[in-house]
Amino acid sequence: MDKGSHIIINVGRQIGSGGHDVARRLADLFGCKFYDREILNIAAKESGFSEKFFEQNDEHKTFFKSLFNIHTSLLSDNSIYKSDFSQEGLFSFQSEAIRKAAQEGPCVFVGRCADYILRDFPNSTNIFLTADLIDRVKAVSERRCCTEKEARKFISTHESQRSTYYNFYTGKQWGHSESYDLTLNTSRIGIDGAVEMVEKFVGMRRGVRR
Repeated sequence: MDKGSHIIINVGRQIGSGGHDVARRLADLFGCKFYDREILNIAAKESGFSEKFFEQNDEHKTFFKSLFNIHTSLLSDNSIYKSDFSQEGLFSFQSEAIRKAAQEGPCVFVGRCADYILRDFPNSTNIFLTADLIDRVKAVSERRCCTEKEARKFISTHESQRSTYYNFYTGKQWGHSESYDLTLNTSRIGIDGAVEMVEKFVGMRRGVRR
């Protein structure tokens, strides 16, 4: 497997921390392909599952017992993977899609355990973005046009699901600094500052590798 020497950046993020925006700008800055929900489409095409099924299980670790609990309409007609119709199977398909994309050229991934999946890629840089809760609540409230109370509930529910998913598949702790190369608080340095810091950090790491 050719892992190349091109830039790979994996962005973990708290909800409302600006992780998607930072990742998008890093992709533009470094001339990388950008993968957030896009990876779900790739995984769906590769596996034969409907993309809707990947979306419903996106960064959620839920346990289902049998096919009788699943709407079979979420399988594409030409799927040859019905025998691996499990959440672990979906994670495997998604992981393979991430690894394949990482081999093809420079890329930035948002979430989906990409830091763990690409742990044996020496050119991979793993960052995590956090922000103060008050700022995250405000960002979610504005984005979703909801009350602050609703935004807090949304953050709590979805971050619980996200951390359970990450911890289960990686054996690491979601959001803990030791799980990443660099952790940044966008409440302190802003989106522009986060992009600048990551740019410098990636440059330093590549310089060390030379």
